[in-house]
Amino acid sequence: MRVADLMHTDVKTVFADSTVAEAIVTLADAHVSGVPVVDAHGRLVGVLSSSDVIQAEAEASDKESRVAVLEETRTEDLMNPRPITVTSDTDLREAARQMLYADVKRLFVEHEGKLVGVISQSDIVGAVAGGKI
Repeated sequence: MRVADLMHTDVKTVFADSTVAEAIVTLADAHVSGVPVVDAHGRLVGVLSSSDVIQAEAEASDKESRVAVLEETRTEDLMNPRPITVTSDTDLREAARQMLYADVKRLFVEHEGKLVGVISQSDIVGAVAGGKI
């Protein structure tokens, strides 16, 4: 089985210059714990997770600082600039290994430098539970 067989193609994204508050809305609306960050050309430049936001909020020393994290901080300032990517032809077991070794919950799927999908741990677990794998 390949990544293409399980990946989601309707991927919600945020721009690198979006505020953290805007990214939080996207995370909440999409019911996901991480969102890809793209540049103006749609190229993947990072990933922002809810953990990144929580850590930044926890490190803020007072209410003013916490508000600044949300309203003045750009996603590119908190994102992981090295998201792990695969292609749609990647074997599903290899994708699962990459998630395990990198300790990530999702991999982004690229084709010719463009973001085309995402596959998560829960997609793979669901396929196993459903007898697809």
